[in-house]
This record gives sequence, C-alpha cells and structure tokens, in this order.
Amino acid sequence: MVATGAQITADDQRHTGTVSVLNAAGPRQLMLVCEHASNHIPPQFADLGLDEKALQSHIAWDPGARGVSEHLSALLDAPLVSQNVSRLVYDCNRPPEAEAAMPAVSEVYVVPGNEGLSKVERDLRTLTYYVPFADTLSALIEKRINEGRPPALVTIHTFNPTYAGVVRNYDIGILHDEDARLADALLGQLQHQTRYDVRRNMPYGPQDGVTHTLKVHALPHGLPNVMIEIRNDRVPTPESERDMAEWLAPWLDAALLEVSAREPSGAGHA
Repeated sequence: MVATGAQITADDQRHTGTVSVLNAAGPRQLMLVCEHASNHIPPQFADLGLDEKALQSHIAWDPGARGVSEHLSALLDAPLVSQNVSRLVYDCNRPPEAEAAMPAVSEVYVVPGNEGLSKVERDLRTLTYYVPFADTLSALIEKRINEGRPPALVTIHTFNPTYAGVVRNYDIGILHDEDARLADALLGQLQHQTRYDVRRNMPYGPQDGVTHTLKVHALPHGLPNVMIEIRNDRVPTPESERDMAEWLAPWLDAALLEVSAREPSGAGHA
C-alpha cells in the first residue's frame, strides 16, 4: 500500500485538482472508485499533442463512468473516490512502473506528449497525480477499517464497443483478481436478469493489468472487491447514466448482502 499522510474526517467532501471524494460520510460499508472519471488535461501538457476527437474518445477517459458512479454513491449511500485528470496524464489504475501508466500509444492513437518521458518526468507525474489519488483512497479505507467497518471495494469503468477493430458485443463485464467473492455473488445475482449480456473478466482480466486498484487497496486487507465495466454506448447521456445506476444498484446491493451473510464480520454490511 502507498504510504499516506492524508487525513480524512468523517464529514470530508473534497474536490481538488487531482482527486474528488464524494459522500465521504456515507454509512454503507462500501467504497466506490472511479479511476478514469475525467478527460481533463492540465494546460501545461498542451493536450499532449492530441486533437479534440482523441481527447473526447475512450483513450482519454471512461465516458459515462463518473455519472454512473455518482448516482451509485447516492443510491447506495457510499463514498466515491474519483480521479479528476485524464488517464493519459496518469492512469491511476496502473502502478508507476507500468508503461501504461503514461502511455505513449493508446489503442490506435500515438500520444506525442507521452513519448520519451524521462524518469524525472514520470516521477513528477506520479507524485502529482497518482500519489494523491492513492493516498486519499488508502486513508479513507484505513479510517473505515479502524472504525470497525471495513468496506467492500467497487471500481466503475466503461469500455468502447470496438477496440483495435474487435467488436465487443456484450454489455457489462464483472472483473476480479484472485478474490472472486463479490464478483461471484454479483454474477450469481445477475443471472436472473435478461436486460444486459453480462460476462466474467471481459473485456479485460487480471492478465491485462487492470486490477491494480483492487490488488493494492482491497486484497491486502481481505476486502471483498469487484471491477464493473459497462459498454460506453449504454451510458451516452446523463439520463442513461442514472438509469444504469438505478438498474445496477439493487443487484450490487443484493450481492453485497450475500457476501456479508457468509462473513458476518466482513465488509458490505448496511
């Protein structure tokens, strides 16, 4: 876990240049995370040399993810930690040593502003964007654990309908690393619905390096955890983001209660 000096109070709701905490005092033993919430690129990076089409595309952020996350935070009365800077500046779901943390190429796009970064430049971005995000999340989780209410960790993402020419003809992915408790419970709940095509570890899995947040912030504490991927053309508007959250919330709530019932002292309790 990243060493932290962050202090979070019970009523803390912060919005800074790098990270937001919404509903920090939400009583549910659940922590929502949205690592790719924003496509904002600070002015000093000159849009990383990209045009507006690229900056609005999925390479810069997860379209719709923040809206879904914020509605889930309200519906489930749980804290939400979100990153406020584009994943192209620093992808907070990747460790500092990963090339994908500051990608020089993303899908078919070359990212000129990320080409040939020196160690000093990479370290500065890590300290400026990754460390505040990771520290904030760590502090909030550790505060809950110290209070005797360890949270389940749920990260919210969206994915593009096509990637590198490959069509993804399903709607939602339920992803997990080595701890599949919450993913199994959620997939079990979702087998009873017919609205969306839901798959396990699609369009990515642990082998793709996408479970960094779960591995760093949930697994060391034994917290139930899951990563939810939603196809971004299912959430193209604020109304559809709200609709998706309203559809997803009861299933997630039921899965959390199922995990809690199996482990009465664990995370996910109301």
